[in-house]
Amino acid sequence: MMKAMDHILIVDDDTELCALVQEYLTAEGFTMKAVHDGESGLQQALTGEYTLVVLDVMLPGMNGFEVLRRIRSVSKIPVLLLTARGEDVDRIVGLEIGADDYLPKPFNPRELVARIRAILRRTKPASASDEVPEVLTVGDVELDPAARSVQRAGQPVDLTSVEFNLLEVLLREAGRVVTRERLVNAVLSRKFMPFDRSIDMHVSKVRRKLGDSEDDGDHIKTIRGVGYMFARPTKVKKLETN
Repeated sequence: MMKAMDHILIVDDDTELCALVQEYLTAEGFTMKAVHDGESGLQQALTGEYTLVVLDVMLPGMNGFEVLRRIRSVSKIPVLLLTARGEDVDRIVGLEIGADDYLPKPFNPRELVARIRAILRRTKPASASDEVPEVLTVGDVELDPAARSVQRAGQPVDLTSVEFNLLEVLLREAGRVVTRERLVNAVLSRKFMPFDRSIDMHVSKVRRKLGDSEDDGDHIKTIRGVGYMFARPTKVKKLETN
């Protein structure tokens, strides 16, 4: 059971769906509030009262993409985006803007709960009783798991929770290939589907934030047909002079 402090905001203009979801989430130990337009959703999401936002793309007035864009300009609150089934463009745009995950509509309420739990698990800060994890440093990139912070060449890098977890997995395996299947399991907490490009979108965003190109770069390398690898810096041997 999740604690009552896990307060979920749902932004969707389908009032019947919101009522159904609220009934299901309440039974699962969450508290929830529903609002039905983008402006109200944005205002509520930024109050600091919620643990996670479930956000529909199709909203009256301000659409879900604009709401997400404005949320991400000031907040890292986890956002699960609801998209129309089969609309790959919606998913790609949502991930580009900063959604932590997406769920096509219509959906099974059990799947919604599973996605919410997965996001909360990977975004939950470490408790004081947990062992303080080591700071990971590879080349000019430094990641502090306890502080959930990243620096490149001494400058802070602003990552979403998914991007942070993705980079942490790659850094821990620096110099070794990490398969796309493992990344999906570890970072998105779900089974790998061959045609799901979500993890690739997240890798692309991390690359850009680290100063790499979208296709490849000095930090994250693509291993075609397999996955990705965080490259260790090459040591250059100095030639001795007589």
